[in-house]
This record gives sequence, C-alpha cells and structure tokens, in this order.
Amino acid sequence: MAAAEAGAAAIDPLLTLRRAVSSNIEPIPTKSPDASASDTELNLAKATHVLFNFTNETPISFELSTPTRFISSGNAVDFRSIYLAWQNKDATVTDYLAATRSVNADLANTGEGGVGGEVKNLIFAEKLDLITWLESAGDSEYIKPLAEDENLKAANREAAIARGDVDVTMKDANGVAGTGALRAGQKTVDPRLQEIYNSERKMGDRNSCLRGIKPTVRNLSYFECRSLRKLVIITIANISQDFSHVRKSAELFLGRASRPRPGGPTAVQPPQHNPLISNLKRPGSAPSGRRPEPIILLSPSASSLLRMTNIKSFLLDGLYQPPDTSTATPNILHVSRTLPSISSHPLRFILVDTPDQFKPDYWSRVVAIFTTGQAWQFKSYKWQQPAELFSHALGVYVGWRGEEVPGTVKGWGRQVASVQVDKWNPSQGTKGRWRDREVVEGVWGKIEESMRARGWGKEGR
Repeated sequence: MAAAEAGAAAIDPLLTLRRAVSSNIEPIPTKSPDASASDTELNLAKATHVLFNFTNETPISFELSTPTRFISSGNAVDFRSIYLAWQNKDATVTDYLAATRSVNADLANTGEGGVGGEVKNLIFAEKLDLITWLESAGDSEYIKPLAEDENLKAANREAAIARGDVDVTMKDANGVAGTGALRAGQKTVDPRLQEIYNSERKMGDRNSCLRGIKPTVRNLSYFECRSLRKLVIITIANISQDFSHVRKSAELFLGRASRPRPGGPTAVQPPQHNPLISNLKRPGSAPSGRRPEPIILLSPSASSLLRMTNIKSFLLDGLYQPPDTSTATPNILHVSRTLPSISSHPLRFILVDTPDQFKPDYWSRVVAIFTTGQAWQFKSYKWQQPAELFSHALGVYVGWRGEEVPGTVKGWGRQVASVQVDKWNPSQGTKGRWRDREVVEGVWGKIEESMRARGWGKEGR
C-alpha cells in the first residue's frame, strides 16, 4: 500500500507534499526542474519549481504554477498557493494575509525576478482543511479524489475479505443469499441471551422524560472552538427551553387567585422586571413617545473585517482597526447616532453577532446585517434565504480596497451595500486612515435610507 501511495505521489503534487510532511522532509524551491542544479531560491515569487528529495529515491520536482486537486470557489488552486499556505500554517490570519500580499507584489515585479501571476488567499476554513489533510489528521472536502482511489478501495476490500475482516453474504448455487451468513470468526449468540437483549428498553434522559403536548425546544446553541490546526463545532447540551405555553396556562389560575375579595384590601403588585431581556425591549412595550431600539447584526465569521471588538470604534469614531482577538468578545454593544430623516434625537442601536436571544418580534427591529458573503451565517435567522432576508433589512459587505467583491455578494443584488476600506498597515497604524470616516458616513447613509424606506420615518414606529 505504501508503494501505491508513493506511485500516486510521484504524479500528484498534493500527495507528494503530504508524504514529505509525514516524512519530515523539507521541500526546496528552485529556479530549475533539474535536481542537480544548485539554484535554490527561497523567495517563492522568484522560484519556478519545488524539489522533493526522498531517501533512496529519484528526486521529484513540480512547477509551482501546476493546478492541484484543491478546489476553491470552483477553481483549481495552483501549487504555489498551496505551498504558501503550508508555510504559514501556524501564522495568524493577519500575518497570512500580509504574506500573501507580499508574494503577490514580488510576483508582479518581473524586473526584480518575479515570475508573474498571483497566489490565492485561502479563507480560514479552506486553509484549516488543507493543513489538516496535509498532516494526515483527516479527510478534505475541498480536494477532488484521484481516479486511482476507487481502484485502491476495491483492492483493499478484496484484501479485507480474504483476511475475514468484513461480512460476506453466502449464496447458494442459484445466487440466493442465505440466512446464515456470518462474519469470519464470529460466534453465534445464545438464544436465551438474545431473548434478554430483545426485552431491553432504551432509557431516556431528563428532557425526553419531561415530554408534553407541545414542543419545548426553542433553539440550539453552537460554538466554534478553534485551535491552530483543527476546527471543532460543539453543540451545547443544555438546550434552550421554551415553556411559554405553560406560563400562559398558569396565568389563568394565578389571575383568578389574585383577584381582590369583596371588601378586602387590594394587593399591590410589584413591578415585573426580566433582566434577561432588559437590553432587548419589545417594540410593543416601549413607553409612549419612545422609539424601539433598532438592531444591527454582525457576522460571527473569523474572516469578517468587523467583529464585536472593533465595530464600535468603526461606527462611532470612523476609524478601522483589526479585531482584537486577545480580549474577551462582548455579547452586546450599544452605539448612538442621529439620523436626521428618522429622528431629531440620537437613536440608540443594539449590536449583536447572534440572534440566539431573539424573540420573534425582535426581527422587525433589525435594520442592517453585516455579512462576509457566507450563507451559513443565516442558518439561525428567521429568514434563511438571502433574497428574502435582505428584503427586510439592509445588507452591508465590508472588504479591502482594491479587492474584488465576492460573486455571492454581487448575486444578492442591490439590497446589499458593498464598501471598501484601506488595508491595514501594522507599521503605519491608525495614521493616515482619513478615508475610513468617509466610508462610515456612507454606511450610515445607507442604513438611514433603508430605515426610512421601511417605515422608520418621523411619523412611523
């Protein structure tokens, strides 16, 4: 089997790189496919080939411009982009983006030895999937299988059958399967023991035992736990329960019991206050003359330029800074902004990156949704289809200036406003970012226009 993998690796750059990683062999970027040449070139923008020197084997080289079986956005990613992602496997997202921009700049500088072309920036999920596959820690959903893989699976199954490791159905001379097919080496179950097994009852947990006439499960909470090389999605076991129908039934009895008796003293009811929803007040419960607080939803994606840690300085101060991953992420934020065509007084906006704590009527207060163009963001939303979602609220896409807007965002139409900010320069910091204010004012203008079109005018809401 190792010989088969080595033979496949000889013609496939991805398998060759994976084999080199498992063998702790460092690939060598060169300017020539000749293994005897000493023209090693560490600058990936000036190298044209990558050389692999395996022990007791003929050296193997691949052109860096060779398309691979790794598919991103429907296109094959070249080997130069794959190798660059592997070199930056432990780098942060910001450092990886900086390395990609540096290599692209050197590639375009043909006067200084650049070979032309460009490397592709793999998004976080794609890069994580690639690194996991190269380290033989799991399969990849972005890599197309080789044609030889199917033949190899068939050969492995035949070998497993010969060893007796799989079930084999016995057939008679007429090709009819018999009922006594047994796995090789498997013992028959005692009839009395089988009878006991058949009488077993599956025990339920606490939630399944507390079953009723109405469903109580409202939503599930999902969290992403990221490490340097793996992505684990954990479903929290203590799911949110909704016993609102029980409360309504109890109010009928409690209401009768709390009625004052004739001639008796009137009980003073204490004011009700629910701290869980104090930050998200219902529009119907707002006092007279006070507007409900509009809500802005952010994207929870790690690739989003605007997160809960930097959105406030962006919308209030008109200044973009990278998200701060070293501090705890707040669950809810508030910003105030005067929108002249909506109200002469400042409106307080609520900023959250998940609708887990939403009640159904909160969706009528969502006025803007920041998105990265990834449709999975809307799976927990009331409206999961982008066309329907952005007919109720404005979509906002924020990308780097000079980079192309994703095709998915363009396909969502005019209901999604696309804006671009200058790329972050760590050496320059916040100096010279005067154009951020212009971008922020444009975003607020779009939000105000969308709110006015949806009934948030001075006479509405």
